[in-house]
Amino acid sequence: LIEKKLEQIAPKEIAKKNELKGNVTWMAVETRYFMSSIIPKLKREARIKLSLTPGDFILSEYIQPAILVEQGKQVSFDYSLFFGPKSMKILKEANYDLSKALNFGMFDFIGKPCLILMNMLHSVIPNYGIAIIILTILVRLLLWPLGNKSYKSMNEMKKIQPLISDIRQKYKSDPKKMNEEMMKLYKVYKINPMGGCLPMLLQLPVFFALYQMLYAAIELRHAPFLGWIKDLSAPDRLFSFGFSVPLMQPPYGIPVLTIIMGVTMLVQQKMTPQAGDPTQAKIMMWMPIIFTFIFINFPSGLVLYWLVSNIISIIQQYYTTKKLG
Repeated sequence: LIEKKLEQIAPKEIAKKNELKGNVTWMAVETRYFMSSIIPKLKREARIKLSLTPGDFILSEYIQPAILVEQGKQVSFDYSLFFGPKSMKILKEANYDLSKALNFGMFDFIGKPCLILMNMLHSVIPNYGIAIIILTILVRLLLWPLGNKSYKSMNEMKKIQPLISDIRQKYKSDPKKMNEEMMKLYKVYKINPMGGCLPMLLQLPVFFALYQMLYAAIELRHAPFLGWIKDLSAPDRLFSFGFSVPLMQPPYGIPVLTIIMGVTMLVQQKMTPQAGDPTQAKIMMWMPIIFTFIFINFPSGLVLYWLVSNIISIIQQYYTTKKLG
């Protein structure tokens, strides 16, 4: 923490940026869940120097300017040390603004309140898996109006899909004319082609904030949910194969929660109007499979959030589409 501002350097960035200067409140080396920090009692101008040693260890140095010590006298410098978990409660109790080390990136202002709410839910129902489910439901209810706008726009686009296909076929050799006719079609039916995307984009900051929070929250470390899920910070695995599997990190087993999540994505895809562009349609067809493989090594708490969010999306899309006829 320099000049009351959090400065973070990733190991891969050390080669380009290995030194910081300023009024240092504290410096720390952190992992996903823990941090080791040095806190000078006297806040003064200092340098922080970082380097990578053999074996990819990080050497961090806190360097204060040299001072003149008179003969026969001594000077001492007092420091506090903190070695512990990146828990909001513990870091706040430790003081020194150490709680700023718990940072959820660009959308920290959304992630922190979500973490507080999740912990409040856990204090009532002592199961972090259930707390994640309730938190996801509350967030999705908050975003329900945006989802409705998106699904209404998709439904309108679905109705004119045959006309769009006819235009694409008729003017496939003249892209300029095709776009002109598309714009005319949208104008006649009073449809905004971006109407389905914009509400979804507005929801992304919340999804990213929850992603970051659930990935970094130490509360989920070794926290059981139910059945085979004994640790919400680890990938879900049912049984053990006893041998390694390509693209899968240990332990090796059946990622049940991730597979179910992939199925819900497939259901969502079937409910969404198909893109008129064949290439785009093929890409969308592969998305559930791609996401399943991406999530295969993600913490089960994060997969649980995505799964519940998908289920709510399916319910909302079905309800909205049925209501619109």
